[in-house]
Amino acid sequence: MFAREHIKYEPVDLPDRANMSDEEMRAAAKAFYENMRRRHTVRDYSDRPVSREIIEDCVRTAGTAPSGANHQPWHFVAISDPAFKKRIREAAEEEERRFYEGGAGDEWLKALEPIGTNDHKPHLEEAPWLIVIFAQRWGQFEDGTKYKNYYVPESTGIACGFLLAALHQAGLVSLTHTPNPMKFLNQMLSRPDSEKPIMIVAVGHPSENAKVPAVAKLKRPLNDILTIAE
Repeated sequence: MFAREHIKYEPVDLPDRANMSDEEMRAAAKAFYENMRRRHTVRDYSDRPVSREIIEDCVRTAGTAPSGANHQPWHFVAISDPAFKKRIREAAEEEERRFYEGGAGDEWLKALEPIGTNDHKPHLEEAPWLIVIFAQRWGQFEDGTKYKNYYVPESTGIACGFLLAALHQAGLVSLTHTPNPMKFLNQMLSRPDSEKPIMIVAVGHPSENAKVPAVAKLKRPLNDILTIAE
């Protein structure tokens, strides 16, 4: 970050450097892939608690993501209070009913059929934690002067990816939920108008009878998602 009186370039030596052989790098890349391919979006949660410290460390990881001009234009609200989660579920389901009753359009609803979703969102109460991610469209110096943030959607999206990877690395499962609109979260969570809620992430342990849609196991092959020019 930066302070208003200290906006200047000051180079420092690279503080962390991984000196790995080619073989070690290949093994590390393969191991990370093997770990991440076991990540699944889960809607069925157990009542097993998750400590606040784990959530804090995962959000701390998200905060290391790169961002436009290093403005780090994000804020995370982690919620475990049952009453808060119930209010979020009720508000989210109200928006979801509008979505599934025609607001989404036939094409979108057809695309969702293999996923098996509807306007019923019990996971928003059952998961021990909800993490709401806000994108900060502008910031403020201590004197109240506003400054612009840059590449906000891209930066916040990268941070969300870091968060999901960290949660999986910690042995947890998660679900990204994006009711539209989500402005109710600003008022409910006392966040300023400069912030736009972009995602609710349900976090916890899967229930013993947790299911995932079969279609979720279908991933596009590498030659379909990668083009190499060399």
